[in-house]
Amino acid sequence: MKKTAIILSCIILMFLITCTQNREDKGANSGNQIAETTDVSEIEIEKFDEFIERFSREESFQLQRIKFPISVIIPDEGHEGMAPMKETIGRYDWEQLDLSYDSTFLTRTYDQYYQVVRFMNDTAVVEIRGIDNGIYADYYFELIDKKWYLVTLYEASF
Repeated sequence: MKKTAIILSCIILMFLITCTQNREDKGANSGNQIAETTDVSEIEIEKFDEFIERFSREESFQLQRIKFPISVIIPDEGHEGMAPMKETIGRYDWEQLDLSYDSTFLTRTYDQYYQVVRFMNDTAVVEIRGIDNGIYADYYFELIDKKWYLVTLYEASF
């Protein structure tokens, strides 16, 4: 009888130790899960200069970062004065943009222009202005879920 009581006590003791260890392991794992969740929620806001460089270089990235169908204002080539008209461009009609800028664009012989980026809260406007040549365009970007997207553009070049 004493042997049975000792064996039964040992089994119960081992059972309790095993349960306690499992609970500690689960607690450690849930702590890791909380840390991982925190890391995901603390994603940094995308830097605009890095975004615009990739946006100009990679066509597939550019197509992902445009809110299609995009509303644009462009000159009406059919109108004598090329009055601005509103148009909508779909994904399959889009032509890739290159908004990379080099300071030599300001001093080259033809098609001189300068480019400025203006920020206001969660928007950025890339302004392109020609020098005595009619180049005039504004590209409007919005920060949506900490990522930059092209949302509209105004092209008045002639």
